[in-house]
Amino acid sequence: MSTSNRETPSLGAEPSCRSVETRGGRVEVALLGEGPPVLALHGAMGGWDQGILLARSVGAAGFRWVAPSRPGYLGTPLSSGRTPEEQADRYAEVLDALGVEAAAVVAVSGGGPSALQLALRHPGRCRALVLVSACTVGNIDVRLPLAWYVMKLAARVPPLVAAMRRKTERDPEAAARRSIPDPALRARTVGDPESGPLMLALQLSTLDRMALRLPGTEVDIATSRSDLRTPLERISVPVLAVHGTADRGAPFAQAEAVAARVPGAELLAIEGGEHVALFTHLAEVRARVGPFLRRHVHGRAAAG
Repeated sequence: MSTSNRETPSLGAEPSCRSVETRGGRVEVALLGEGPPVLALHGAMGGWDQGILLARSVGAAGFRWVAPSRPGYLGTPLSSGRTPEEQADRYAEVLDALGVEAAAVVAVSGGGPSALQLALRHPGRCRALVLVSACTVGNIDVRLPLAWYVMKLAARVPPLVAAMRRKTERDPEAAARRSIPDPALRARTVGDPESGPLMLALQLSTLDRMALRLPGTEVDIATSRSDLRTPLERISVPVLAVHGTADRGAPFAQAEAVAARVPGAELLAIEGGEHVALFTHLAEVRARVGPFLRRHVHGRAAAG
């Protein structure tokens, strides 16, 4: 299965990084590409680097990707926004600081709640919304994997983190075993010339400055387990939910709720896809997300 896409932003391209001041405090942000802006919101154990990785993974060129470190991640203090509502306000203020009137949003996993709040609280700032394996309505009662507790302990022991990194680099397929349990799909994904490096980059990023990713992750876990009571029926922007039907991190019911309750929402159900369906089904995701963004962002930008 080839995932080649000549429009994919180059893996070698270097984003520009800066910190901007908002009413809630400092927010670290990275920029990549040129064109209409798209806000890329990472998930747990993330940061701006994973936002840029999200941009490269969905493979839509012709956009200016804006990737903030969400509160509690890397250079953005947790005090700048502990709730999805506060985080959404920070995103709007980041757009203000960058001179951006409105942007599309692509959010993955734990970035989902704050992305939805941006569409609700600042509908004029959100042109369209793509949710990838995202938490949307909360109430996720999933047992946390042992790997999470190991990472929390390892973050205090740099030599252990270094050893974990070497092991991941040496055997990416073994590192992906929990995320992709099917052996054939795992081998195909890791061995693919595009999805393989992207998946490895995600795995390695969580082992970089790990301690600076934990505060936000703790908040994301708590948020996903709460009853978010998000009024999805009030969302007025175009929405596409991309979700694997076998997702164990954010069950498929999360995407089904979006499709059922958001007016006009589109659903790409990836049959048998796990929480990392973005990588295991890269071509399928790209084929849907790119046209969706161009239709709702390029078209509206031209009309405006």
